[in-house]
Amino acid sequence: MDGSEEFDAFYTATARRVVHHVYALCGDLAEAQDVTQEAYARAWQRWSTVGAYEDPEGWVRMVAWRLTANRWRGLRRWFAARARLGGDAPVPGPGPDRVAVLAALRRLPDAQRLVVVLHHLHDLPVAEIARSTGMPVGTVKSHLSRARAALAVLLTDEKEEIDVGTHR
Repeated sequence: MDGSEEFDAFYTATARRVVHHVYALCGDLAEAQDVTQEAYARAWQRWSTVGAYEDPEGWVRMVAWRLTANRWRGLRRWFAARARLGGDAPVPGPGPDRVAVLAALRRLPDAQRLVVVLHHLHDLPVAEIARSTGMPVGTVKSHLSRARAALAVLLTDEKEEIDVGTHR
């Protein structure tokens, strides 16, 4: 068995245990998976040495623990710095108009939503949208026209529903 096959077998046999170990330490599964992956990447880089250890899994667990501890230290420093600088001013949530526009956009077909966003939010001309999406210019214009018509109806209906709801 060559080095890569040995490492693959080692990884397959131990990775799940190491993820569970790190998860128990940090309490965040995504963090545990990231740290474990980094620890195995470091083990792979040094596999000729690590593979000869009596307990290579222990080495990976220790590296994962150190990576976790370093991340926690970094977060602690970040929070301390934020506390010294003072907190950010509260950011208000999105207004009703923004919520209505986003809800209406979600109801459009994908192609119409794409061209509306590119044209009206990213200020791209029709020709640029056609070039970047691979659509003919006429198709882009058609999607824009249909999307605008649909948005007019959707936004008018939602506005009337909001007004009706507030008068009750």
